[in-house]
Amino acid sequence: MPSSVMPTPRKDVGQQPPAAVSVVGLRKSYGDKTVLDGIDLHIPAGSVFALLGPNGAGKTTAVKILSTLITADAGDLHVGGHDLATDPQAVRAAIGVTGQFSAVDGLITGEENMLLMADLQHLSKHEGRQVTAELLERFDLTEAAKKPASTYSGGMKRRLDIAMTLVGNPRIIFLDEPTTGLDPRSRHNMWGIIRELVTSGVTVFLTTQYLEEADELADRIAVLNNGRIAAEGTAEELKRLIPGGHVRLRFSDPTAYRSAALALREATRDDEALSLQIPSDGSQRELRSVLDWLDSAGIEADELTVHTPDLDDVFFALTGSGMPSQTKEDVR
Repeated sequence: MPSSVMPTPRKDVGQQPPAAVSVVGLRKSYGDKTVLDGIDLHIPAGSVFALLGPNGAGKTTAVKILSTLITADAGDLHVGGHDLATDPQAVRAAIGVTGQFSAVDGLITGEENMLLMADLQHLSKHEGRQVTAELLERFDLTEAAKKPASTYSGGMKRRLDIAMTLVGNPRIIFLDEPTTGLDPRSRHNMWGIIRELVTSGVTVFLTTQYLEEADELADRIAVLNNGRIAAEGTAEELKRLIPGGHVRLRFSDPTAYRSAALALREATRDDEALSLQIPSDGSQRELRSVLDWLDSAGIEADELTVHTPDLDDVFFALTGSGMPSQTKEDVR
């Protein structure tokens, strides 16, 4: 008979892959307000990591610390293999940052914004023009390159913003809520850009309030709440932490339905719809258990569907009043 036991979170064993970003015991306070309260992160190179959390959770503070914009109160922090405390200049050379608010200067053209960034990266005039042309083409901005950036749409400005970030060829990019305020089409275009970056070997540290965005893009997700990591794992692992998942069996034969209902006493019955709802974490193991039991009992269901909590459920459970802020479930 299928089990309804939730998956047990477990710690990593063995050696972890090389980290593009390694954070141990990161702490940051402003006066008597603790913003980050001892967070740990391990982000492998060439992956997308998403940091989720409600407003004020500390997401932007974490990005500012890891991109050397502000200093931490405590923590062992390495970015791109460099110690943040002792070699911040090497960290800056390895990273690119796109903040919540665009760094684009609307008074000059898109091309001039790019060339200005090339000068700041100390590229030669020839190299700067070459990199500018390549990135403008890559981000589909060549036709608009000679126009003032103030005339660009929100999506175009965001693409230009990321193109400017890439002028120095960073291997680690921090994107702080990169699609906030964009329309759905522009948001999907931005997702494509992020996927292309990762395909080329870039590591992306993404903060977002769009749960669909994290689900679509991230290899791993951490939920930050009250300055602590409430949970971390893949999207599927996080979804399995939340109760409410089930397998639904629907029958057209009343006799088969009654036989299944008598045998599966833990299932919730719907006599009118001839359906049974069995608690399940949605894992392959539990689904196989249901199918094997149906075969052994000689019962055939007309329809089997698996329902699992989504990231919305995870987010509200981990950041709502019903979840203690000190709880940490690490499902890596």
